[in-house]
Amino acid sequence: MGQDVPFDHGRQQMKLLADLEVTTKAVERTAEAIGGNIAAHEQEEIQRAVQLDLPLILGEPVPFLYVQLDGTGVPVVKKETGGRRGKTEGQPAHTREAKLGCVFTQTKWDEKGYPIRDPDSTTYTGAIETAEEFGKRIYLEAWTRGWSRAEKKVVMGDGAEWIWNLAGQYFPGAVQIVDLYHARQHLWDLARRLHPNEETNQKAWIKVHQRRWLDKGKIEKLVAALRSLDSDNPEVADKIRTEADYFERNAERMRYPKFRRQHLFVGSGVIEAGCKTVIGHRLKQSGMFWTVRGANAIIALRCCHLNGRFEDYWEARQAA
Repeated sequence: MGQDVPFDHGRQQMKLLADLEVTTKAVERTAEAIGGNIAAHEQEEIQRAVQLDLPLILGEPVPFLYVQLDGTGVPVVKKETGGRRGKTEGQPAHTREAKLGCVFTQTKWDEKGYPIRDPDSTTYTGAIETAEEFGKRIYLEAWTRGWSRAEKKVVMGDGAEWIWNLAGQYFPGAVQIVDLYHARQHLWDLARRLHPNEETNQKAWIKVHQRRWLDKGKIEKLVAALRSLDSDNPEVADKIRTEADYFERNAERMRYPKFRRQHLFVGSGVIEAGCKTVIGHRLKQSGMFWTVRGANAIIALRCCHLNGRFEDYWEARQAA
């Protein structure tokens, strides 16, 4: 109950479903204790992975295996944000970033060539931790899911630098893809800066820069077009340079027609939905403020449950 709903709701559900009288604090302590134990077990597995003491996962070859990564803010208590700057200049931070990764497989595609995700193939792992720590975590999850047996390996995310640093370090040789819809959003943000309050001009600008160049993977032409723009507004000029650099840096990750011909996904909707389902649904409701320890315990418990591994965990714990 504690991983699925707010602790007081869990108390009510225990009474309704099992006629058990427990306190809200008991639900919180139990959920966080079990989640903490799961997290500790995960760290033991991660350390084995770091030492390359990983079991070979036997099985049939996996045609396509995807790793998607993202981050989302979790509201935390004040003591957890000491010295951290907020999104607004001069304001303190109110959240800590939870990094979330998912792994899923694909076997086939439809008659139009669009990829089809294998049913019930998605598993999650996440925590509030550094990118370096998270890299080991997502590597272990991918290995557990058969990374060594995958015939086509794909890493997907937005343009965040930490994602591609981890991809290069832990998943060398994998196809790297920037989420198409995230890339389009970069163009829309720029269009709104160039033509504020002019929707018709914004759409006309997008029609050229998105449909003619971005969607067709002609990133060098897109970058050249952006660098040719000029503005008397220093903020807009800086935005133009930033976006041109973004597309230039990620050019090889934006060859969307090439990826489509290989029947690959070009959107990271699975992890974006995961951020809402795994993190947002449980940890970002109104009035919630977490400690990092408490949040990580619930994330570990929630991932274990959503991955269908809770019964295995419980049997192993009882047998220990």
